[in-house]
Amino acid sequence: MRVLIVDDQSLLRQSLAVILDQQPDLTVVGQAGDGAEAVPLARATRPDVVLMDVRMPGVDGLEATRRICADPVLAGTRVLVLSMFELDEYVYEALQAGASGFLLKDARPEDLVEAVRRTGRGESLFAPSILTRLIAHYVAAPRPDRPAGAVRRLTPREVEVLALIGNGLANDEIAAALVIAVKTVKTHITHLLAKLHARDRAQLVIAAFNAGLVHPR
Repeated sequence: MRVLIVDDQSLLRQSLAVILDQQPDLTVVGQAGDGAEAVPLARATRPDVVLMDVRMPGVDGLEATRRICADPVLAGTRVLVLSMFELDEYVYEALQAGASGFLLKDARPEDLVEAVRRTGRGESLFAPSILTRLIAHYVAAPRPDRPAGAVRRLTPREVEVLALIGNGLANDEIAAALVIAVKTVKTHITHLLAKLHARDRAQLVIAAFNAGLVHPR
């Protein structure tokens, strides 16, 4: 799995590269110090995952994420936002920009590695504290545009899978909860992406929130 690291702190970039390069299934293909450098470097290296800092001088991580996710050349690239902050506006803007997940910089190295792997596999990844606040925000906010029609087109099993995705469960956890094979879960997710016109799993999380399938815990 190919990874591009974007952060304005050189020491942190190097530390992240050491952690990731130690994994037999991960390879750091490039490093960038800001968003302006990140976009052309992503086009040149075609990473599976971009590990993106939020606050950087010049072009910040949110704008760089927006450009990368909108670039048809990088359709197979996922962005995992990494930040010191869990401010709500960062989370919402990152999701709107097309990010597939949001992780705090105080995460343990093993959690970072797993987050990169999950993002590369097309799963969404949120720190537990961020997911809880995200759910609370969406449930409390008015949703006049709730996609009820789209959800009505789903099968009962697809609705169950969508709800579990909204709660942050990984594929193997969904399979265990519903007593089905992981391959079957992946098939349901493929159908959900098509029926809900979602780009990736992160957008399915938002769809679950908007459809009222997820509630604060």
